[in-house]
Amino acid sequence: MANKKIDNLAIANLRVLAIEAINEARSGHPGIALGAAPILHNLYRYHLKVDPKNSNWFNRDRFVMSAGHGSSILYATLALAGYKISLKDLKNFRQLDSPTPGHPEVDITDGVDVSTGPLGQGIGMAVGLAMAESHLAKVFNKEDVRIVDHYTYCLCGDGDLQEGVALEALSFAGHNKLEKLIILFDSNDIQLDGPTKDIVSFDFKEYVESLGFAYYLVKDGENLSELNNVLEKAKQSDKPNFIEVKTKIGYGSSLEGQNKVHGSPLPSEEVASFRAKLGGEAFTVLKEVENLYKDLEEIASSRYLIWEKELKAYSKKYPEEYKNFKKVLNKDYKVDFSKLSTYEDKVSATRSLNQDVMNEIFMQLPTLFGGAADLASSTKASLNSNYYSKDNKEGSNIRFGVREHAMGAIANGISLHSGLIGFASTFFVFSDYLKPAIRLSALMENQVLYIFSHDSLAVGEDGPTHQPIEQLTMLRSIPNLNVFRPADGNELIACWEKALSDKNKPSVFVLTRQNVPTVTKKVQIKDAFKGGYVLEKEKAKLDGIIVTSGSECKLALDVKNELLKMGIDVRVCSLPSINVFLSQGEEYVNKVIPNSKNIMALEMSEAMHLAQFINRTGVLYNVNKFGVSGRPVDVLKRYGFTLEDIKLKFIEMYEKNK
Repeated sequence: MANKKIDNLAIANLRVLAIEAINEARSGHPGIALGAAPILHNLYRYHLKVDPKNSNWFNRDRFVMSAGHGSSILYATLALAGYKISLKDLKNFRQLDSPTPGHPEVDITDGVDVSTGPLGQGIGMAVGLAMAESHLAKVFNKEDVRIVDHYTYCLCGDGDLQEGVALEALSFAGHNKLEKLIILFDSNDIQLDGPTKDIVSFDFKEYVESLGFAYYLVKDGENLSELNNVLEKAKQSDKPNFIEVKTKIGYGSSLEGQNKVHGSPLPSEEVASFRAKLGGEAFTVLKEVENLYKDLEEIASSRYLIWEKELKAYSKKYPEEYKNFKKVLNKDYKVDFSKLSTYEDKVSATRSLNQDVMNEIFMQLPTLFGGAADLASSTKASLNSNYYSKDNKEGSNIRFGVREHAMGAIANGISLHSGLIGFASTFFVFSDYLKPAIRLSALMENQVLYIFSHDSLAVGEDGPTHQPIEQLTMLRSIPNLNVFRPADGNELIACWEKALSDKNKPSVFVLTRQNVPTVTKKVQIKDAFKGGYVLEKEKAKLDGIIVTSGSECKLALDVKNELLKMGIDVRVCSLPSINVFLSQGEEYVNKVIPNSKNIMALEMSEAMHLAQFINRTGVLYNVNKFGVSGRPVDVLKRYGFTLEDIKLKFIEMYEKNK
């Protein structure tokens, strides 16, 4: 380590920059910025294997600021470390269009690997990042050349560790021996509303060791030597690592050790006093500190060049593996969808069809990596591969256990790592448990695949706790998220093609438990790719339209045939994905669903997004109450999802609008 005096000067400079940014913005969290500054300095100056000039370097160490409210100290550190953050950017902290937003956001701020803020999610994503590293290392590394070899560091606080998602993720990491995961706990005994002793009585050592972690205690967070020694030990461990660093919230301020300093700016005169003690003008870096961090540039560049040299040696000794690794690096795996099996008369649940489709894709796209929350045998979301475990990290299937919250966060981390496409699966109604992670996927433009089965009232006997009603509306409301509800195997192929082509969007697949017939032809796959299309045209004249999705497509076609016998000529439109359909533009949407007095939107869900396709004379045939337990056929009859009920409702609308 460098001169202790200069290190302390650097930490003081970081602290001042962070609280100046907060006061300039008149909002932020000075408590963690002042308390955790030594941790950030130590990591970036002496431990993180990164190259700020190549900030997306594949083999860099990853850092997750799970305590995302500490963004000001992260940005100050990144600025000193040489990332594309200027002192002016620090001055524009939390301002519109600034690269220094209120909480860290990937792809907005150079050097930020993960968007964080919702407490606990960062820990889960860190586990996913470490898991991706371990899997890719097992797939590509050789005894004499290690081209995938890096750590994942995560800084968390008390609030993170009180969230259930974090505890699920830690349990998973410990069981799978993710030895390159290093959690740093900013342990200051204070949270927003008061002392942590009023909230929890954890013995963290006992707890994390019981989960399979190596535990370390840094008694004084200001002691850089102590922290440095512990970090070196952690990097030699054969277990995931949990480092509790005792710090003081609001260190050095008049509110040190108090909850009041958590989320409110310090008085301006106190910030000015911090700067006066340090020296220099506001938002400046001392020359000694600048020089200390400048040394890092040469070290960082040499690390990158060493890896490039190793990669070149790897390419010569293992040309086939290198070819595949380059595909991983460049995300240029391409799936030839024309080679996939299509469907004619197949009668099967779309969850079962999905297993077939995704495994045909997996043969061309080995970067799929994921699994289910103890439900693979039910959701059928499993690959023709071994299971990932502490003893077999090459396996592509993951047993997440009943940890839905963590599963979503871990899948985010897997896809964020680069080189893999993470997927997660459970029953559709339990998408509620994954909602925070799904929202973050969309926000981060992170290509994660969420595969949900048991999509409707047709779940039957398991009753209202397992019968989704509002979940489609919830997910369709999330910006930048594809939501697919395919009618059969052909539509499913189109949905997969669209999901994989949208590399900056996560996708949700909503699949049936019950068997459904094939209602499309191979030639309609290209239409389904557009998210919505005419499944079956009217015979001669357009008397009305039924707009629907998923398993209800067959029901709509049967209703159409019955209405035709009565002289009512109806078009059936299938909308496997409303957001994709609307993205085609107004002209295409109006061509598929032209204006008509008689439009019925039909779906076994709350279905509010389908209501936009009907006018005031139309009918939204949906479900607006919870389900009941019973045989599927009886439940559907109770809720009016029968041929006769829907036919009568359409006729009623038709007669009324004459």
